[in-house]
Amino acid sequence: MTLSALLGGGLFLLLSYLGAAIPFGVVVTTLYGGDADIRTTGSGNIGGTNVARVYGWRLAALVITLDAAKGFVPVALARLWWPGAGIGWWAAVLAACFLGHCFPVYLEFRGGKGVATSAGGLLAMAPRVAVLAGALWLVLLAATGRSSVAALGATAGAIGVALWLDPWVAPVVVGIGLAVMATHVPNIRRLVRGEEGSVVRPVRWGRASALPPEPGVLLQQGPTGGPPVAAFLDR
Repeated sequence: MTLSALLGGGLFLLLSYLGAAIPFGVVVTTLYGGDADIRTTGSGNIGGTNVARVYGWRLAALVITLDAAKGFVPVALARLWWPGAGIGWWAAVLAACFLGHCFPVYLEFRGGKGVATSAGGLLAMAPRVAVLAGALWLVLLAATGRSSVAALGATAGAIGVALWLDPWVAPVVVGIGLAVMATHVPNIRRLVRGEEGSVVRPVRWGRASALPPEPGVLLQQGPTGGPPVAAFLDR
């Protein structure tokens, strides 16, 4: 590899980091005109799920999309401009994006968890794995209401899907999984203690059963369960 190629690759990694370091959660909520700073409100995280917690899912959807683009665009460009470089180079670009989002230079290296950015980069590498993992994330989020459970479960699912469908990308997915687990260590501790908060209300899959009426209410009802006959006679 020539010196110019090395310099070009290094510059691309630096630009990937700087681009991924843009805190879209802070930028979008500030431009929206919200009074609450997501860095000091909710979980204090700059990612999309904390934006959902503070400002709602309409704004959060935009932040998640932009955070995913941080990983997708650089990895897609790396594949386009260096088609013969191989998966090691693409993984290095994704690692730069992950580090940029989680440790942004613009916010004193205090960033997000890296889930959406990793998913975007994985989408550029192995779309089937990323789409199935994203679907699992949605299901787990709806079922539990906890973004950390959804992220960790989708990460484990992505590893399994990669081993099944695209084994060539499995080492990268395992690396992503370990990195995501590392950023979720505080969440894992709260889950163990039963202190992890929810982002959305969990979906109730069964029909809620009504509580039985109080004995006094039963005594006041008529034989069919409606108002007693005396209620109609008093009209």
